[in-house]
Amino acid sequence: MDMGAIRRRLTLGTAVLTASGLLALAGPVGEASAASPCAGRKVRTLPFSTGHVDVHKKRGYVCAVTYPKKVGARRYMMVSVQARGSERVPNAGRFVRYAGPVRVHAGHRCVRIKGAVGSGSVSTGWILC
Repeated sequence: MDMGAIRRRLTLGTAVLTASGLLALAGPVGEASAASPCAGRKVRTLPFSTGHVDVHKKRGYVCAVTYPKKVGARRYMMVSVQARGSERVPNAGRFVRYAGPVRVHAGHRCVRIKGAVGSGSVSTGWILC
């Protein structure tokens, strides 16, 4: 074999490995790969009559998002997170898909979470202590 053939085979092998690595990193496509706007692991789901609030936690941060039961028309939605000893951080308005995300550094402190969609709402006491 001459040097040109060896180079071509090495280039082809490198291209195949790169392509397979990129496909592996891309992961599944479709609804199964739909990501939450919050990073971290889901620690709570707070259901109420017109929707639910998902609570995620990662590295001392707590993140919350309010989702309606039925997506469609714009309607009033609200989510707020308050770490003990800090002020409440709200996100409210007329949204279609979700309200939030609201992210707060809580460390190891307790948090209070509120969420609402239309006339339904949920409010917790101090949780995740």
